[in-house]
Amino acid sequence: MSTEAPLDAIEYRRLVSTELALIADIDRTEHIDALYVQRGARLELRRGDFSAPPWSHDGTGEHSIVGQEAALAKYVQEGAIALAAFDGKRLVGIGLVKLHIRPGIAQLAYLHVSHGARARGIGGRLSGEMERIALEAGNTSMVVSATPSLNTVRFYQRRGFEPMAKPLPELYALEPEDVHLQKSLGSS
Repeated sequence: MSTEAPLDAIEYRRLVSTELALIADIDRTEHIDALYVQRGARLELRRGDFSAPPWSHDGTGEHSIVGQEAALAKYVQEGAIALAAFDGKRLVGIGLVKLHIRPGIAQLAYLHVSHGARARGIGGRLSGEMERIALEAGNTSMVVSATPSLNTVRFYQRRGFEPMAKPLPELYALEPEDVHLQKSLGSS
């Protein structure tokens, strides 16, 4: 018998800055056997073991819980809107959208769904809500610097995102190994 909450039992709401420490609930563990390398608008698949372990409980680095909480806090201080998915009191998904990073362009800045909650529509629901918020704020397109894993890139492609021939320089500088994608809003 499954212990997962039915999909309709997942609560979606905005996350307030005092709740950012709940990021520790997210298990980012993922078996990854293929990554994309982006060459302009073309993607090349590379095979290997690129698996992601859980975030570290030690230290303050990029892949630590403290580092993730600091990154989230920075986004929120810069005006990003944080959305969350809860299974009971446990955070199982989180997404952040930054509006108007350039005229008419929003950024899907952050999206994680916990290992045990994936493939249940949570990421799609969070992404859809971020797209709706961006569109209602007057943005006509959305960009994302996506982890280059096969599953992540395919998730965004199924949602209508396409590789950018020329990524935004400021986002490329931060994440040169990511796959940079863009979507016109209102054309789901």
